[in-house]
Amino acid sequence: MSVLSSLRQRLRYGSAHVATIDAAKAAPPPSPLAPVDLTDPAQVTGVMEIAARVGGILIAAGTANTDAQAQIHLVASSYGLHYCHVSILMNTITIHTAIGTGPNRRNLHVFRVAPGIAVDFTKLSAVDHLIRSIHSGATPPAMAEKALDDIEAMENPYSKTTIVSAWGAMGAFIAVMLGGDLLVGVVTFFISALIMGTNMFLAQYRLPPFYQNLVGGLMAVVPAAILYNVFARFGIQMLPSQIIGSGIIVLVAGLTLVQCLVDGITRAPVTSSAKFFEALMSTGAIIAGVGLGIQVASWLGFSLPPLATLAPPVYHQIPLLVVCGGIGSAGFALALGASWSEVAISGLTAAAGMVFYYFVVVPFGVGTVVASGFSAVAVGLAGGLLSRRYMMPPLITMIVGYTPMLPGLTLYRGMYAMLNEQIITGLTNLASALAISGALAAGVVFGERVARRLRRPKYFRPYTAFKRLGTFSFSRATRLAQRARIPRVPMSPFAPRHNLPAPPPQYGPKPPTPAQQARFQQGDAVTDMWPATTQFPAQRPAYTVPGKDAPTTPSAEQ
Repeated sequence: MSVLSSLRQRLRYGSAHVATIDAAKAAPPPSPLAPVDLTDPAQVTGVMEIAARVGGILIAAGTANTDAQAQIHLVASSYGLHYCHVSILMNTITIHTAIGTGPNRRNLHVFRVAPGIAVDFTKLSAVDHLIRSIHSGATPPAMAEKALDDIEAMENPYSKTTIVSAWGAMGAFIAVMLGGDLLVGVVTFFISALIMGTNMFLAQYRLPPFYQNLVGGLMAVVPAAILYNVFARFGIQMLPSQIIGSGIIVLVAGLTLVQCLVDGITRAPVTSSAKFFEALMSTGAIIAGVGLGIQVASWLGFSLPPLATLAPPVYHQIPLLVVCGGIGSAGFALALGASWSEVAISGLTAAAGMVFYYFVVVPFGVGTVVASGFSAVAVGLAGGLLSRRYMMPPLITMIVGYTPMLPGLTLYRGMYAMLNEQIITGLTNLASALAISGALAAGVVFGERVARRLRRPKYFRPYTAFKRLGTFSFSRATRLAQRARIPRVPMSPFAPRHNLPAPPPQYGPKPPTPAQQARFQQGDAVTDMWPATTQFPAQRPAYTVPGKDAPTTPSAEQ
């Protein structure tokens, strides 16, 4: 066995931690412990509604179209509904199935519109745990309904002060990563906190995100221009481009510019086109706000200096840049409601991408677009492996990991050049920003798919196993049956009566022990977990003793 094969086997089977999306695309779920009645339209529709609600939360959190479809189908099949069709278009979910046969055949449809995309890691982690519980058979449908009610009512576990401070810390460390000093970091902290605090205030009044981004772009430029001119009078040098670029990254990080390209890469072109247009409108609002801020600062008499070309960092500064990128990404994860363990893993993922960027890619002298793509591959691979090791959704590390590489400064350069009648330079920078976003999307998807390939569970491929059997022979089939201890039975009642195989043993469930009988006493404790409005009756366990009639399950009213 080669070294690579040994490493792959160790990564795949060295741990029992399997991501939810890996379980969804592997073997089918086990037989449900409490399957629903597939002949009852009410119960089948209830299962489809549970699956649609799960898909709505996943889509709102930024999950790719194909991954959301796989997890929706996993929820439905975990309750026994294996044959259903799932279709997702932008934020609409349609599930179709058919029950019954012949004249009693009925078509059932469930249609659900997910809320607008607003990345919330709290709900994403909660619904990931719920899917795992449903897949393992530990959550009956009625309990899943109650759990989804609780998840949809969840809010960010941190206070508004903590959230705003996390946004400010993200902007401050990103500014230092762009080459700023301590003064630039402190100023960026307050400006970023002011931008996101204002957006949170405007969101309470249901102001469309377009105008929120417009106001955010305006607030990123005007304070930076004012402080630059004030500090210049006292002889203090400060580059406002680093502050403005960090403010733009803070605004762009909450958008779905990269996620919409991910949908296009994963073969969901219609959804990708709709999301891309929405993200393009939001990015255009930021650019318009930056342009308006430059004009307002000029009208007030606070001019901005011409943009200078940033020198590449020297090697003794790279560790500081890596640390700043990791901490800034961790602040972004904290602002979106991630737990502290998820914050730490996300920060390490972003730091791994920065290390790969500065120590592996940049020394070869490649361009920014190619370097961003290769670094995103490292982010997707490292984040995919770490998220599977620590049982967290891989989407969190994907979104957070590429945050330090977002082209915020490139967008500002393009807008500044266009306002100064440098149309070709401005369009070149804007096209470069779009190319960097596409490279980040392609790289992070490829890296995560490699991690998914390395840590995938065994797939259920019976036909492949049958082909490996080789040439069929009755003697070989007999040996395999004996090895597997499979009882042989006559193929037909007209089979010859000599050398008959032994009849198969009569298996059946063992009678319950006194401890089990005391544990599963029929009482009110079973029905307490079921909401009164659910359509799923309380499912009490029933044991069948061989030679006796099966006991009847009491109804929910008893």
